[in-house]
Amino acid sequence: MLPSDFRLSDNIETSHVCEGGNLDCGSGLLLLIRKAIHQVPDGQILEIRSTEVSVKEDLPAWCRMTKNPYLGCQPGTEHYKYFIRKGDNDKKAEEDYEKARNYRWQTRIHWNGGMQVKVFCRNHSWAVGQPASFDVKDEAPSAVEYILSALGACLVMGFQIRASRQNIRVDELEISLSGQIDNIFVFLGIEQNGHSGLKEITGTIYVKSDADEEVLSQILQETIAASPVTSTLIRQVGVHVDLRVV
Repeated sequence: MLPSDFRLSDNIETSHVCEGGNLDCGSGLLLLIRKAIHQVPDGQILEIRSTEVSVKEDLPAWCRMTKNPYLGCQPGTEHYKYFIRKGDNDKKAEEDYEKARNYRWQTRIHWNGGMQVKVFCRNHSWAVGQPASFDVKDEAPSAVEYILSALGACLVMGFQIRASRQNIRVDELEISLSGQIDNIFVFLGIEQNGHSGLKEITGTIYVKSDADEEVLSQILQETIAASPVTSTLIRQVGVHVDLRVV
């Protein structure tokens, strides 16, 4: 029998719980587990809750690598419960946690001529048009539209992750964003007053859920505060681009 097939017939009681919501091991759950298990004394049990069934296939492998014994899982009405025992050596977990902390996201952007570029990122690629296009239709979204879409995607995903970790059901979720550039003519080199960046972004998030509006509003505020894209937009970020003639 494989470790991923382990089913616990007896209930395990533990005060150490990691709420994973609907995250799987590849989308952030392991980071939560690494953080949670660091607070668990050696030999005691950590309960991990997630609605994602794929965790039962991936978690045992992580437990073997980090030497934290996998004890099995229990199905529930709202989520699965996975149990691991804290080993006496979580060095690998600490190393992985630091690796995630110091990770650098990377992209490569290539110009093939005309008014478009192509972006390459991991196993993905997509076209980006020029920022200063005001046509109703274009062959590719503008760079500014990608900024708005990145922000919207970050907020929507962050919102549903936080809601799921609080066992709040979200049936539908959508966000509408718009932004205004301070002075687009700076980008075109026609004027010098002001700047070519977005001076404001406004929007509305639409949520269908049985939860109280006050609770959903709190989730939204926490999501905005923790969003990597929001934090990037509202803070000064050092940008250093060197020239290399090829």
